[in-house]
Amino acid sequence: MERKVKLTVWGEISVNKIVLTEEKETLLIPLLGKARENEKQNPILIDKKSSEIVKQIDYDFESLKIPEKTNILMCIRAKLMDNYVTSFLSDNENSIALHLGCGLDSRYIRIKNNNVNWFDLDYKEVIGIRQHFFNETDKYHMIASSVTEPEWIKIIPQEKGHYIIIAEGLFMYLKENEIKELISRLKDRIGNYTLIFDAYSKLTAKNANNHPSLKKTGARINWGIDDPAELANWGLGIQLIDEVYFTDYEGNNTLNTSTKIMFKIANMLSIAKKAHRLLIYKIDGK
Repeated sequence: MERKVKLTVWGEISVNKIVLTEEKETLLIPLLGKARENEKQNPILIDKKSSEIVKQIDYDFESLKIPEKTNILMCIRAKLMDNYVTSFLSDNENSIALHLGCGLDSRYIRIKNNNVNWFDLDYKEVIGIRQHFFNETDKYHMIASSVTEPEWIKIIPQEKGHYIIIAEGLFMYLKENEIKELISRLKDRIGNYTLIFDAYSKLTAKNANNHPSLKKTGARINWGIDDPAELANWGLGIQLIDEVYFTDYEGNNTLNTSTKIMFKIANMLSIAKKAHRLLIYKIDGK
C-alpha cells in the first residue's frame, strides 16, 4: 500500500496542506540534515534556507530517525557537489545548470552565481512546496515534472553554452533503463554536457532499503554501480571524468574525532570508500 504523508506549510499569509508519497517524502531527509548541520558552531555546510524551511513545515521530523552519520554524509555530499558546480560555473561563463530531483535544496542560493541560467526540477507536489520558499527570476526557474516524463525536457533552452546536469540523491531511486533513457534524451536535446551525481555500490544499494529513514517513507532503492567505467558501454558517448569519495573530504576542522577515524579506516577498504561516492561524466552529444 502506498504511504501518504500530509504536510502543513506555513507561509506569511497562508497555510497549505500538501500530500507527499514514498520517494517524494525522502526530500525531508537531506533538508533536515542540512538544517541540523547549519545550527552547528562549525558546520560542514552553511545553509540558512534549510533551517528557515524546516521551521515552516509542520511534520514530525524526528520520526525519520536519521542517524548522525547519515546527516554528516549528506552534508559532505552537498558540499562536494557545491564545490564542483561552483568551479564549473567559474570556468564556463553563461552556463546552463539543471538540478534534477531538486527537492527543497537551495544550491542555487548557496552557489551565488549571477550568470548561470538555473533550472530546478521535481515532482509537481514538490515544486508546489518550493514555490512557498523560492521565487522564480529571469535566471532561476522551476519545472514541475517527474524526471522520467519526456515532455519537460523541451523547456530546457538549446544554446551554445556549457551545460551541467546535477542529480543529488536521485539515480539510486531510478531503474537502470530509466537512467539510460534520461541521459539519451538530454543528449538529443542539448548535445554535450557534464553530469554529476552520487551513486551507491551494488552492495550498498541492496542494503540501503533497510535504512530506518527509508523504511519510514516506504521508498525503494533500485540502482547501484561498482565500476563507474561501465557507463561507457551504454553507447551514449559517456566518458568518466572523476570519482570523488566522501571519505577524502578535506574539511577536517568541521568533523569530529570519531568521524575522522571512521573515514581513515574506510579509505583503507575499497568496499567502504566506494559504498557511496560522487561520479562525474562528460557526455559527447555528437
